[in-house]
Amino acid sequence: MSPFHVTRTLPEDATGAALRADVLRGLTGTPKTLPPKWFYDARGSDLFEKITELPEYYPTRAEREILVDRAGEIAAATGARTLVELGSGSSEKTRHLLDALTALHTYVPVDVSESALVQAGEALVAERPHLDVHALIADFTAGLTLPDTPGPRLAAFLGGTIGNLLPAERADFLASVRALLSPGDALLLGTDLVKDASVLVAAYDDAAGVTAEFNKNVLSVVNRELGADFAPDAFDHVARWDSGLEWIEMRLRSRTAQTVKIPALDLAVDFAAGEELRTEVSAKFREDGVRAELGAAGLELTHWWTDAEGRFALSLSTVR
Repeated sequence: MSPFHVTRTLPEDATGAALRADVLRGLTGTPKTLPPKWFYDARGSDLFEKITELPEYYPTRAEREILVDRAGEIAAATGARTLVELGSGSSEKTRHLLDALTALHTYVPVDVSESALVQAGEALVAERPHLDVHALIADFTAGLTLPDTPGPRLAAFLGGTIGNLLPAERADFLASVRALLSPGDALLLGTDLVKDASVLVAAYDDAAGVTAEFNKNVLSVVNRELGADFAPDAFDHVARWDSGLEWIEMRLRSRTAQTVKIPALDLAVDFAAGEELRTEVSAKFREDGVRAELGAAGLELTHWWTDAEGRFALSLSTVR
């Protein structure tokens, strides 16, 4: 059986420290915010899996369609011997790439969740005994040091997750990815595309209420980890399309005037009736904008693929 390595580049308490810092900064700012990465504890991850199966939520299906149809072209264009996946999670979608990348030697999944990496890595080496899996427990937004693996490398950032970053954060992120790559390497990027507002809002505010439950789960995470006394049912889920900024915002709207105590931070947070807490931005893209952002980071867009309905895109870019 091939080697399976796990390397931790995060300190043991890095996650807890980051949560405390994010909650303190976000709930004392104006407007109040919490980063979307804190949705994804075990329950949040399960809820998101349910979201991906909802009829309204098209991105996962659309991206999978492109991967199935275009994996061979991606493999031919890159000749990748190492695949680095940022925010790999369960590595489920990646299997389409792994099957197509016939020259692949090493897979480097990168995630903050050790349990997700171990579970996915063990399954992959069992299925693919000749594949070297070198998992990194790391925050890909904070700069990475990759293991010494054979090139050319293909870095993959799928799921439209780049849309959760604000424009300045996207620029920093893409520059950091470019810094990891050498001539001959490439980036495969998933981006959700601008479309009719009704389609976008429905994807983030489904009729069954699963996304509302997912959104409120961030409050349960803060309660559990920081001893807070949020009452999730005292907030309503809100999804709003901002046509000027071309992004969806998910928010939680306080039903009443209330004060939430967070003992771990020695903090009391007042909410006015109707006040909103922003929990996610999900930017939607156009090809010209993606090309420009990649170009500013020193990457040249060479391939652009969409699903049959033009809802989602995978782009391939190379080092300039």
